[in-house]
Amino acid sequence: MARPTMAQDIERQIKELILGRGLGPGDPLPTEAELMEIFGAGRVSVREALKALQAVNVVEIRRGFGTFVGSLSLAPFAEGLAFRAAVRHRQGEPGLLELMKVREALEAGLVGAVTAGIPAEDLAVLRGLVTAMEAEARTGRVARATDRAFHLALYASLDNHLLSEVLDAFWAAMDRVRGDLGDGHQDPATTCAQHHEIVEAVAAADGARAVRAMRTHFDGIRGRLATRN
Repeated sequence: MARPTMAQDIERQIKELILGRGLGPGDPLPTEAELMEIFGAGRVSVREALKALQAVNVVEIRRGFGTFVGSLSLAPFAEGLAFRAAVRHRQGEPGLLELMKVREALEAGLVGAVTAGIPAEDLAVLRGLVTAMEAEARTGRVARATDRAFHLALYASLDNHLLSEVLDAFWAAMDRVRGDLGDGHQDPATTCAQHHEIVEAVAAADGARAVRAMRTHFDGIRGRLATRN
């Protein structure tokens, strides 16, 4: 295994500094000169480390203002997923199908937990989104933004911010490469019916029914992806 470079070692130390000082997004970090002194490193290595950490949203460099803890968003993760899937798909490998299967496993594995006690206000949001889908279906297509909003709202009651970001990362990745699927849409009436069934299963606190409904929802797109590989 290759030894880490000086810059890579400084990346690790900056992360440890953030953790050790209990810093969060938006908090200021020591200046470049201070980091050089803290780590006993040269300017080039410190700058290289900061640029690498900025690329993955761990730090944010604001010219003229300083360096801060970054947003820590999963955008780079989503972009990496999308690029990997797109490359494999264009090479005739099941990259997009794999991506969808992972998302399906996450959602089918979690929807049962939602049925344990979803708040009435969350159910109202979900039903409102299904109503919006039905209105869109009359124009010939359910908007992906509405579908995406439904799936994010579905798990809101679990109060897990990381889960929300991971699921949204999968949505962003699929959106990034959906051009490779043709139109990528199923019959809008079917889409509405499937989302309606998910909501009713959740409202009935029927975990097994909710899992079945979620699996059925993924059947169509999995089938279309499988035929393209």
